[in-house]
Amino acid sequence: MPEQQLDTDYPIETPEGVVLNLQLAGPVVRAMAWLSDFFLRLAIYTLLSIFLARFDDLGSGLLLLAIFLLEWFYPVFFEIYADGATPGKKRFKIKVLHSNGVPVSWTGSMLRNLLRTVDILPFFYGFGLSAMLLNAKFQRLGDMAADTIVVYTTPPGTAPILLSKHPLPLPCQLNDEEQRAVLAFAERVPTLGRKRVVELANLATPLTDQTGQQSAERLQQFAKGLYQS
Repeated sequence: MPEQQLDTDYPIETPEGVVLNLQLAGPVVRAMAWLSDFFLRLAIYTLLSIFLARFDDLGSGLLLLAIFLLEWFYPVFFEIYADGATPGKKRFKIKVLHSNGVPVSWTGSMLRNLLRTVDILPFFYGFGLSAMLLNAKFQRLGDMAADTIVVYTTPPGTAPILLSKHPLPLPCQLNDEEQRAVLAFAERVPTLGRKRVVELANLATPLTDQTGQQSAERLQQFAKGLYQS
């Protein structure tokens, strides 16, 4: 049986039949994002300790409370309210999602971050790193329990090739998942056969008000408009 290799491509098929190709973030970029967040928190602790030093025992107690709250709720806050990305993750253009591609939930974020206490063992995230290297989604133990993945917000590489040269605005409001589906279709057109392109484009007839090749062209025009917006 051939050995299964790790692959950073992570395709997700939407209910509309369009495949979104996400790119998983590996241990190195995640470690750099973690270090960036760590030094940011360290700077906050330093400033707080200087300010609270004047309050003696009360100041020490408040500092310990602040450290506790930041260590446990800093990542959760940003993952929920900043599109899945702490400042460190945002710097390296990665974010947290559930494995089905939807934004991370409160439960998922809390669970994956609480289990950092296990991932960090026995030292320097030994268990977490081992888990990431042994599964195809680069999930640490917290990610496995919460069913989350870490992906690039914009996959590294060249810009996608869009066959359409004439952008069009969307005729109606689409949610984030629907917009991603339109963009993913346009990105994949050069790699698909004509019949498959038409088959996928016909699923979007309610949006394009067209069928067949005309629907495919209209979708690409919408995608071009989204990229330029």
